Amino acid sequence: MLGTGIFATAGGLSSYASSFRVAQPFDTIISNGLIFNGDGTPPFRGDAGIKNGRISALGKLGDYADKVVDVKGMAICPGFVDIHTHTDTNLLQCPTGDSRIFQGITTDVGGNCGGSPFPDGPFENASSFLNALRDQKIGINYCTFTGQGSIRSAVIGDWNAPATAEQIQKMKELLDRQLDQGSIGLSSGLEYAPGAYASDEELVELLKIVAKHNGLFAIHMRNEDDRVEEALSEAIAMALKTGVRLQISHLKAQNSNNWHKGPELLRLIDNAKREGVDVAFDRYPYTAFSTGLTSFIPLSGRQGSVEDVLERLEDKTTSAEFEKYALSRITRLGGTRNVIISACKLPHNKETFMGRTLEECMVISGKSEWDLIRDLLIEERLSPDIVAFAMTEDNVRLFLSHPLGMPASDGSVYSPQGPLSETIPHPRSYGTFPRFLGRYCREGKLMDFSRAIQKITSLPASRIGLKDRGLLIPGYCADIVVFDPAKVIDKATFTDPHRYPEGILHVWVNGVHTIRNGSHTGALSGEVL
Repeated sequence: MLGTGIFATAGGLSSYASSFRVAQPFDTIISNGLIFNGDGTPPFRGDAGIKNGRISALGKLGDYADKVVDVKGMAICPGFVDIHTHTDTNLLQCPTGDSRIFQGITTDVGGNCGGSPFPDGPFENASSFLNALRDQKIGINYCTFTGQGSIRSAVIGDWNAPATAEQIQKMKELLDRQLDQGSIGLSSGLEYAPGAYASDEELVELLKIVAKHNGLFAIHMRNEDDRVEEALSEAIAMALKTGVRLQISHLKAQNSNNWHKGPELLRLIDNAKREGVDVAFDRYPYTAFSTGLTSFIPLSGRQGSVEDVLERLEDKTTSAEFEKYALSRITRLGGTRNVIISACKLPHNKETFMGRTLEECMVISGKSEWDLIRDLLIEERLSPDIVAFAMTEDNVRLFLSHPLGMPASDGSVYSPQGPLSETIPHPRSYGTFPRFLGRYCREGKLMDFSRAIQKITSLPASRIGLKDRGLLIPGYCADIVVFDPAKVIDKATFTDPHRYPEGILHVWVNGVHTIRNGSHTGALSGEVL
């Protein structure tokens, strides 16, 4: 005999319709759990029924299903949505999405910080890239921004040159096509070449196209340290001018002399919200950022091709100028002990430098700061990455607890096996969401689980316009996570990042059991959204 199922319409978050008897069996019943539906309301004890890849009912459902999974009182919630990632082509190398799915992420949003694999990259346009993912088959859901830097590079190249009216029109047309083909909006990386070379006027013209599509503008601002308030004000002004929906990427006040600016940044965002800007922001739950070693080259020196930049590095005059910039940046970061080399390509550099601080690498190599950085950049053709500690826990907690803030990894797909295991990436790629739930919410008492789950499910889903994900209500896609509230925690570290978290017991993607009792089933049921 079937039990009583509680049904809800897709139009409401927690206003459930009256109960009635279920007329047909379920494919799967997840039974005996503590259900967090993702809207921030308190949980309730019950079961979740899945039919044809969607949530069919919530309540006391009995055992009339093809499969019944008794979760023994563990938390049942919507799959986690990571609104800021650099997953992109790594998903083609590891379609199971290992570092994502094992931490409960069922939807990744790529193409951030101004860089997407199209239209200036390995793929000609959004359609060809998204079709490649469909053909490959993927284990998580995926959607992507179009990178503003990629658009500019395709039309102008990587040079610091003002865009002509004709070039702006070409960029607008190119962006319009990507949005028609399935891109969800525009991202910028205004600290990186070539996106940083765009004027506000150029960006505003592109944002008019995004607003026309009701897309989202995810902005890595022009500055995240000494001029962060001006950079945030610039982003808000562009949103006010165009009406575009605004997502501030990885909000931070970087370097110790700027840590006090956290409350002021939130005041600017709150004021923008009151003025009518549709604004929110994301933030990873770590005090270290990750970027390329080229960040120690001044922005003006990064323009052009790889060969152009290498030529400047090898020139004594320009190299001396770059050295002043690099040493200033290292000083502001708090010294060489705060910077770790996280990725190299050449085997001897991997063995010698990867995973070590600049301070340690200087001792090993016998070189000065700049000589080490310059030589690595030249030998590795600009490819090395770094991790740098530049933020404070107080601001991490402040930003994550704000009503408009949500956790996001700023990471990518990695795996403990295969080619994606060969660097030492920031641990956020493996640990962001279990760390938020375990370290910050359970142990740090930042907020209760109901609010925390809302921040990693329905809030980011609403930002990217997902109409049937991010909540546990009948009719929605069955992206579901089961975790142990008492044990969920990240295990990835800065020295040993390729470690899966604890406490993520089960994950369903579009109704398909993908993580079962902490192990991957091999399912590839993700969709391109």
